[in-house]
Amino acid sequence: MATGFFKVPAAHNELVKQYAPGSAERKALKEKIAAMRKEVRDIPMFIGSAEVRDGAKTSIHPPHDRKHLLGYYYKSEKKHVTQAIKAALAARKKWTNMTWEHRASIFLKAAELIAGPYRAELNAATMLGQSKNVFQAEIDSACEIIDFLRFNVQFMTEIYSMQPQSSAGIWNRSEWRPLEGFIYALTPFNFTAIAGNLPTSCAMMGNVVVWKPSNTQVYSAYVLMKIFREAGVPDGVINLIYPSGPDAADVIFKHPDFAGIHFTGSTGVFQDIWKNIGNNIHLYKTYPRIVGETGGKDFIMAHPSADVNVLATAISRGAFEYQGQKCSAASRAYIPKSLFKPVMELVQADLKSMKMGGTEDFGNFINAVIDEKSFDKLASFIDAAKKSKDAKVIAGGNYDKSKGYFIEPTIIQAKDPKYVTMCEELFGPILTVYVYEDADFEKTLDLLDSTSIYALTGSIIAQDRYAIETATKRLQNAAGNFYINDKPTGAVVGQQPFGGARGSGTNDKAGSMINLLRWVSPRTIKETFVPPVNYRYPFLEKE
Repeated sequence: MATGFFKVPAAHNELVKQYAPGSAERKALKEKIAAMRKEVRDIPMFIGSAEVRDGAKTSIHPPHDRKHLLGYYYKSEKKHVTQAIKAALAARKKWTNMTWEHRASIFLKAAELIAGPYRAELNAATMLGQSKNVFQAEIDSACEIIDFLRFNVQFMTEIYSMQPQSSAGIWNRSEWRPLEGFIYALTPFNFTAIAGNLPTSCAMMGNVVVWKPSNTQVYSAYVLMKIFREAGVPDGVINLIYPSGPDAADVIFKHPDFAGIHFTGSTGVFQDIWKNIGNNIHLYKTYPRIVGETGGKDFIMAHPSADVNVLATAISRGAFEYQGQKCSAASRAYIPKSLFKPVMELVQADLKSMKMGGTEDFGNFINAVIDEKSFDKLASFIDAAKKSKDAKVIAGGNYDKSKGYFIEPTIIQAKDPKYVTMCEELFGPILTVYVYEDADFEKTLDLLDSTSIYALTGSIIAQDRYAIETATKRLQNAAGNFYINDKPTGAVVGQQPFGGARGSGTNDKAGSMINLLRWVSPRTIKETFVPPVNYRYPFLEKE
């Protein structure tokens, strides 16, 4: 068999298209959105080679236009979960034995399909199904998923090239084996890129996957699955199903071939999963890999030396882009008393200029939150703040679900630094600020560090380099991704590997080699060319 040491194309970050008036990409995307709004898509499960249309149909609606019908998907039952596992295990041997360069080619092709012919469709699906404006969709469902696919292929080759040293007469080498069993990918609604990355990062390392997306992301997950199949992902390697969480857990976490979970979602759900796996540990053939990126209570820490324009922009973008529904969104800010008034004047001016509405109008910066459950939760926190003696609403505070799930960007000022919205993850366009005395900067760092169970992202805004250094050191455990003079969102694959610790997850850093290492099990091989033929060592000889 002919072979070679193959070098994959060098990974590079996909260029973000701007969708300016008159541009070709703007015209193509608007046409695709209009066409998809006219369709009613019938979305099947993908199990092995079959497109399964079985069971109860669930309708899909844009969060910003909840009476409009985009399509239906078929709710999976426990039998479908079992079928997906069987299909994955049936595909495992052939997929595991495929040479790595052919696996690489599949996912590099998927990246090119998204960059080219599928770009408008995947962005349109994200805009319609998840209520993202055009820019938020472009950086997510185009650029970030493309980057994940390209860079993960490169990281895969770097892993395979990591080999041990060898002594004279000995050849040591490492094999990087897929895990023995199947991987469960449980993905969130808020990033199409994450939904695509969690199953593919496992699959490209030779694993087989059962993929359950969020119910509110099925519309774009279907487009991703079409792309993966067109790119050449073989039947059964990635199986897409839509069960309830409890039904999936009841089958998957009791299966002897369960080998790992790749998860992004809430801390509470992840903790329940971990407990479930622990309770069933005696059932498994191997210890499962548990990888999760969970909640956040992400912060902006402002020093008295901060540039007020930089600080205001970090707040306006960091807290309110994609309606605050990013794992990394700024949801608490600590502002010195001397800067509070000028900064809030700038932020409130920003908020007044932000248009809110459907994603079809490219002039809208703010769109809808994902569903009614989220809307009702956020509205309840706003109402509570309006009545509280420990907090007050100083911007926004209105909401309306008559047409879509619209929450006005809202700022709460907390008198109590441990007020509930300073501590609890809300996942919406609500920022809580605490004003501290300028002289209490270092005390406030300690307060910030001890306020939340989370440690995902955060930022320091300051001109004073000593203050920046102090914050960077004192907050070293408060955020897995830390930003200096920037908003705490916008991690780029290959540049800022993403993930946090504490209650925010296992910090296995999506967008880096670290994550892919979790989906392989190394085997070390030692070959001795001239082996010994006698057990005796020289020290046993007589003087």
